[in-house]
Amino acid sequence: MNLNHYVFILLGLFSPFLLMAQGVNEDEKNRIIEQRVDFLLDANEGGENDYTSLFEQLEYFFENPINLNRASREDLIDIGVFSDIQINNLLIHIEKHGNLIRFEELQSIDGFDLEFIQLIAPFVKVSGSLDQPSISIKNILSEGSSSLFMRYTRILEEQEGFSSISPSELEDNPNARYLGSPDKLFTRYRFSYANNVSFGFTGEKDAGEEFFQGSQKNGFDFYSAHLFVQGFGTIKQLAIGDFQAQFGQGLTFWSGLAFGRSPNIFTLKRNAPGLRPYTSVQEDLFLRGAGVTLNFKKIDLTIFHSDHKVDANIVGIDSLSNEVIISSLSEDGFHRTPGELEDKNVIRNINTGAHLQFKHRNLFLGATAVNNKIDGSFRPQSRVYNQFSALDNDNSNFGIDYNYLFKNVNFFGEFSKSEDGGTAFTNGVLVVLDPKLSLAVQHRRFEKDFKPIQSNAIGESSTNSNEDGTFMGINATPHKHFNISAFADRFSFGWLRFQTDAPTQGNRYLLEVNYKPSKKLETYFRYRQRTRGRNTDEETVGLNELVTETLRNYRFHFSYKVTKSIHIKSRVEFSKYKLGNNSDEHGFLIYQDLNYKQLSFPVSFSIRYAIFETDSYNSRIYAYENDVLYAFSIPAFSGRGSRFYAVAKYHIRRGVDLWLRYSQTYYADRFVIGSGKDQINGNLKSEIKAQLRLKF
Repeated sequence: MNLNHYVFILLGLFSPFLLMAQGVNEDEKNRIIEQRVDFLLDANEGGENDYTSLFEQLEYFFENPINLNRASREDLIDIGVFSDIQINNLLIHIEKHGNLIRFEELQSIDGFDLEFIQLIAPFVKVSGSLDQPSISIKNILSEGSSSLFMRYTRILEEQEGFSSISPSELEDNPNARYLGSPDKLFTRYRFSYANNVSFGFTGEKDAGEEFFQGSQKNGFDFYSAHLFVQGFGTIKQLAIGDFQAQFGQGLTFWSGLAFGRSPNIFTLKRNAPGLRPYTSVQEDLFLRGAGVTLNFKKIDLTIFHSDHKVDANIVGIDSLSNEVIISSLSEDGFHRTPGELEDKNVIRNINTGAHLQFKHRNLFLGATAVNNKIDGSFRPQSRVYNQFSALDNDNSNFGIDYNYLFKNVNFFGEFSKSEDGGTAFTNGVLVVLDPKLSLAVQHRRFEKDFKPIQSNAIGESSTNSNEDGTFMGINATPHKHFNISAFADRFSFGWLRFQTDAPTQGNRYLLEVNYKPSKKLETYFRYRQRTRGRNTDEETVGLNELVTETLRNYRFHFSYKVTKSIHIKSRVEFSKYKLGNNSDEHGFLIYQDLNYKQLSFPVSFSIRYAIFETDSYNSRIYAYENDVLYAFSIPAFSGRGSRFYAVAKYHIRRGVDLWLRYSQTYYADRFVIGSGKDQINGNLKSEIKAQLRLKF
């Protein structure tokens, strides 16, 4: 990196006169998404997940703000930014004082400070009209809206899997090349009426998969469809096709992703939506079948059943039963080679469950039961670390969850038990001591023989077993322009884990100081630390030596709205990684954003230029990037180089929008990018993306 690079970045970092854009409202929406995706990376260790389902409701309320005077508790939970305490205080205020007259009246409600009111402003409104939309077939057909998305993505440089090869070489090794083109295709249609009816289908072809030929004569490799309705009297929710089911604190059953520990301590508590339509393209995080939630005054009863074929890793054929023997379920969803196609849809995964919830004022009690059956001969690879928690062909879990609000205190938790295994529980409390001070405490204990079927409770492990932890967090506003967030999470693992050949313990710490003197300017400093035990790569008498692994991140972020149309954002982040007595590994990332959006002009755009350098992949740094609607780009910066992207949106006419995106990463420390069939012989990796949306 030369001096010019640093000068460019530093000028952007400290000069409020450089350009960047977006409208105030859309800024808030994107800020929420960026913050939460940022912390989802901690739990999922990567940026390849599809977060569409998590943020689709946020996008819906952004385009269709909900009237707070007629919003139900469920509506406010759907937005995803309200805590239970805030929801409860809002509903009590309206019950006591009548409907809100002006938006500014929210400032008189406990928990609604000016910053939070600005946060929710894009998604809600205050209106005197209390007429509920009339739900009838005629109104649904005449007032409902449709949207059609078509997206094209391609890496421009040639990858090894798409390069030429002689017929004889391919015959000797059929998996040496991908069967399909390097184009990635996506299409989605969705019809919706208010927040009550949703119907749609999705199709996706990954790069390397065939399309309307060979193994994919029906077009896309992955298809998904759903019908979802809610608010029809006794039928509170009805899901047919592909859906998600999420209950309690995510311990007994929670299909899909969820938020976790973040600077906003209120995300510590899960707000389970029950049933939800599935609209993403991640091929391992959904249910396929049907589910219904019935409301009987104070009682909600949910029943669901899912039965669909899934990918699995085949290890052989049972000579007696002639059943396919599998060692694990596959999660990547790729079907690009004959070998990957052999694992496609080879096993049935069946989930049947029910959830019963009792509601009385501020008390919510729930009970969940779920059974999972894996058809065929499922023989998980036996490892010392998973000998207690590995799933069988037939598994059942049972759980009880609670949520209780007393003034500005929210107690919540869940207890769960595996039918032939151990137990797990999580308990927490959120306390608003003062409008300027909130506390959170959580304790969890997941026994080593607890067998999570689909669990996503807050914890350190990717699976909710073999863990004991305590979380303590605080949000404080000592001054109207300053906000301080901090948490400490201490955890231990009483049994072995993957890459950890002994019981260990660790911690996570976070400190974030946010300074926002005006609507135009916001800066924050964030420090994060994660410490845990893991093996070294060196063996001593057949065993791996256990050492401490520590990763620290230091971030300074600057955001300034130059005008209503122009907005700049800058970031400097450093990482420091240490494993045992090895030398420290360092990394840094510096980027400058320039965004532009003017309501009277049909074109808006975002541009970023970044430089990075890390000693290894261990000290990598992730950064969320602007992308086309419902797509997510979160690259891991590793090595030494620079990255540039530009994304533009062109509002062609009413109901017609076009997005174009170009990105390029340049590596100064290598002439080969990636490995295997994804390898690029060169030091540039470029990607183009185009998306068209039609609304009618």
